[in-house]
Amino acid sequence: MGPDPDIPYITERLSSIKHKILVLSGKGGVGKSTLSVLLSHAFASSSRPAHPISTPNGNGNGHTSPSSIPLTVGLLDADITGPSIPKMLSLEQEPVHVTSTGWSPLYLTDTLCAISIQNMLPSNNPDTAIIWRGAKKTGLLKQFLRDVEWGDLDMLVVDTPPGTSDEHLALCTFMRDAGIDGAVLVSTPQEVALLDVRRQVDFCRKAGIPIIGIVENMSGFVCPNCTGESQIFRPTTGGARKLAKDEGIAFLGAVPLDPRIGMACDFGEDFLEAFPESKAGVALRGVVREVGKRIGLDVVDDDAE
Repeated sequence: MGPDPDIPYITERLSSIKHKILVLSGKGGVGKSTLSVLLSHAFASSSRPAHPISTPNGNGNGHTSPSSIPLTVGLLDADITGPSIPKMLSLEQEPVHVTSTGWSPLYLTDTLCAISIQNMLPSNNPDTAIIWRGAKKTGLLKQFLRDVEWGDLDMLVVDTPPGTSDEHLALCTFMRDAGIDGAVLVSTPQEVALLDVRRQVDFCRKAGIPIIGIVENMSGFVCPNCTGESQIFRPTTGGARKLAKDEGIAFLGAVPLDPRIGMACDFGEDFLEAFPESKAGVALRGVVREVGKRIGLDVVDDDAE
């Protein structure tokens, strides 16, 4: 078989997006979609430094451009049979609109947009099961990349399903020429989760996807009342930090388990905006800075100023 004729169109469509990252985990239930949403919120509430430029005005004096420019972020829900991004962003009832230039992503704010199959179901019923074979799922992923009018974005975050199967291979094939900055791997501390993440590391290396680093999610439990911390999932073999050291990849940070994160996702709210000083919020912003540094994106945390 020859090369896919749609790949040049996908490459052209994604050319206006500066950075593209995949959020991966070989195991379900480690908070991959939650972390994708939190990272998207965090980047979308940040800025990148602007180079001051003095330009003359009518009086012969000069004015200086803004010191920072807000980051614009897109979130692609690539989990076709288990979409959860619309619920977490409170976009469940929003339909996808089709224009002459393609599908329009759903905008939560001026700097954050997303798209998911959930918003394309005829019944718009979140309880509807999506029973599709692999070819149909990869076909929809191609449409998401080829037909969605993302516009000029600083970052596209792709939330992938668990495993290393059809969707992951399709994303690698379709986005190869457009460029992928790398993958952020997500795990919890216990060895059962780390087993599958090791397989994901092997997949990334065989598929030629750079690994930005690994995040240890649910790393300890923080009580919202007494702020005490305890280990719910004890790292019996050293956790994600030890795995990162063994595999020679970056450890991006440890995000504690905070019940308010789950509540914020249930109600479609921004946890980082509601609880910016929480231990989980501080840890997440640390992850954002690490990711930005490793993909060459200077991040100015507007909420921290």
